[in-house]
Amino acid sequence: MANIIVQLSKYIIIVLMAAYTFSCFSIFTREYEDQEKRVLIRQDVLMFLLQFTAFFAMFFYTKDIRILFLYGALFAVLLAVILLYNFIYPNVSRLVVNNMCMLITVGMIMITRLSADNESPYGTAIRQLIFVVLGVVFGLIVPVLIRKLTFLDKWTYVYAGAGGAALLVVAVFAQTSGGAKLGFELFGFNVQPSEFVKILFVFFVAASLNKSKEFKNVVVTTAIAAAHVLILVISTDLGAALILFVVYLVMLYVATRQPLYAAAGLGAGVLAAVAGYHLFSHIRVRVEAWQDPIGTYTGSGYQVAQSLFAIGMGGWFGSGLVQGQPDSIPVAETDFIFSAITEEMGVIYALCIILICVSCYVMFLNIAMELHNSFYKLVALGLGTCYVFQVFLQVGGVTKFIPSTGMTLPFVSYGGSSMLSTMIMFGTF
Repeated sequence: MANIIVQLSKYIIIVLMAAYTFSCFSIFTREYEDQEKRVLIRQDVLMFLLQFTAFFAMFFYTKDIRILFLYGALFAVLLAVILLYNFIYPNVSRLVVNNMCMLITVGMIMITRLSADNESPYGTAIRQLIFVVLGVVFGLIVPVLIRKLTFLDKWTYVYAGAGGAALLVVAVFAQTSGGAKLGFELFGFNVQPSEFVKILFVFFVAASLNKSKEFKNVVVTTAIAAAHVLILVISTDLGAALILFVVYLVMLYVATRQPLYAAAGLGAGVLAAVAGYHLFSHIRVRVEAWQDPIGTYTGSGYQVAQSLFAIGMGGWFGSGLVQGQPDSIPVAETDFIFSAITEEMGVIYALCIILICVSCYVMFLNIAMELHNSFYKLVALGLGTCYVFQVFLQVGGVTKFIPSTGMTLPFVSYGGSSMLSTMIMFGTF
């Protein structure tokens, strides 16, 4: 009976997810506010129905009452998020808030499923829920700070100094984990400074280019940006380095409208990538695993190969919650959560997740175009690009489209630093 319920729930979840995803784009065609409100309310209903279906399917299969407590806590937190944002910030983009809650739901469902077999069952899911609550607090405070602090565009070198110092501390003092220096463990939690430096970096570039777009200032800004990227490369935090590089190129081009700058940046990036391949063995290992994960299965290609096996086993409709073997994928809760989701929920569900992320970026671009202040326009563009490119790196890495960079999927993957930094990003909108 439990297997039947799980299989039936799988199709219900896919239908609910597809309907929610369709509404993410249909809302852009609504001409009147009342029509838009109906779509947004429908999204909330679909999200809570999906949440109910997934958690109760897992409960029927495992008979573990703790799943129901997690469901109740998640329901209460996300309902509070929606109500608080609407009450405190009535002009907030409801689509962004809804998408944020849906992605958190998607992540919590899979993290709950994966954490059931841990040494401390559901401990990871509980910690992730705590990160969500903390992130909501930060997300609600950020708009107030932005509104009150009218001098944010003047702190150009404060952003650069704080971000560069944080990256240097990691590069010098952090322990190497998985071939890279990412952060520190404080009070039992891993803190990854590069997640927050991305935000400081965007504010630095926006402030600098808003101040002056003359060639001299562009050279200085580029040099400081390159220093950030170089420190990350030395730490072999390749994902964060790529994000800063791409975000800078996009912001530079939009601010100056000079194709030559973008072309020169791309050329420098290609040369740096070739040099990095020959200088750092860690980069060569990643490229080899990407080129032939099966041939390097017993070594560097194991993660990518297991990821591809999981995606292939899932097919269009997935094996169903608790019916697959996503725990056979290394670091399934963080770097490879997209593969775990695809195995049990299917390719259709996974494509919907990607489309929800894309709809967030479209909304970010709309917000950026509506802003009149050039500094905040660049900030919105930079943070939006930072978000969507991280999604691309994560999904592209686990599907072998590009070499794996070890990035998390924002709001979906387990991780406090990722959750808090992304919540701050969304809070600025």
